[in-house]
Amino acid sequence: MNGTVDTAPLRTEPELTEPIDLCDDRGNLNRPAVGFSRAPLHRCNLRGHPLRKKRWNYWAVTNERYAFSATIADVDYLGLASVYLIDFQTGRMIEKAVTPPLGGQPMPEAVHADVFFKDKKLQVALTDDGEAVSIRAEAPSFEGAPMNAEFAIARPQGHETLNVVIPWSHDRFQFTSKQNTLPASGRVQIDDEEFVFEEGKSFAVLDYGRGVWRYRTFWNWGAGSGVVDGRTIGLNLGGGWTDGTGMTENGLCVDGRLHKVHEDLKWGYDAADFMKPWRVQSDRVDLRLDPIFERVTRTNLLVLKSEVHQVFGHFSGTVVGDEGESLAVKGLLGWVEQQDARW
Repeated sequence: MNGTVDTAPLRTEPELTEPIDLCDDRGNLNRPAVGFSRAPLHRCNLRGHPLRKKRWNYWAVTNERYAFSATIADVDYLGLASVYLIDFQTGRMIEKAVTPPLGGQPMPEAVHADVFFKDKKLQVALTDDGEAVSIRAEAPSFEGAPMNAEFAIARPQGHETLNVVIPWSHDRFQFTSKQNTLPASGRVQIDDEEFVFEEGKSFAVLDYGRGVWRYRTFWNWGAGSGVVDGRTIGLNLGGGWTDGTGMTENGLCVDGRLHKVHEDLKWGYDAADFMKPWRVQSDRVDLRLDPIFERVTRTNLLVLKSEVHQVFGHFSGTVVGDEGESLAVKGLLGWVEQQDARW
């Protein structure tokens, strides 16, 4: 049942409304850029800081049966392109990743821009004009069979997103654009098998990141998109990496409108068994995720070492909007994750 809760944020974060550069002339953090916005306003003009700059575009498309993801990234000394497909019903997962050495992967400064990766093992094209996004991916061998994927993603007029700068220091900082509840449709063809993401039943999520990072990092991230009792609800939940900075990446997207959650979240889960239920809580968030699938990725490439546990499942609980409206969350498909990295 929906209702109204008398609640106030523990703090407020500055809201930006005009375009701004992320970095100053030396490549350090432009302090007036610290804040959040409801649309991408930052120009991510990274420079300097050799080996510390990180850039990525991660897209995920989900429905109740499948998840598909495509990523293009550059971490200064390595490039990366990867795709994965998960069938929640059968437990099948296929993943392909290519990591060219020395970086050099072109990554645009704006969120709404095209990104391309081409290699004999994998090709990925992410085209984004601000109103619509196209994802195309091809691989000659995807678990031994040719793969072709194609998705269309829409941004409804006036749809708000979460865009925020996390300031660790003057020379370590991150801009992220988190976009969810974007209507999507498409298909993945693997040999003679077709995996269909139907229009009206599928949603896309974007994680766009540009920043200058510390070598050792840890984070939790959660995301979800779906329709509950006629309301379109999106979740973006973060922790660990933002703690103590005065900024968070926490927000709700309700019927296309951003509700910024200013306080830090408390994460509860069993790191010895990630398939046990997860809890994410604050004054305005009280959610439980019941897992259905765990994706584990381990990377050890000398200078780069990471371990990711991404757990898909269904959120239930309550969230509170900016005006104090309490919204019930029931069976909302999404994921939570833990990443521990040296990169």
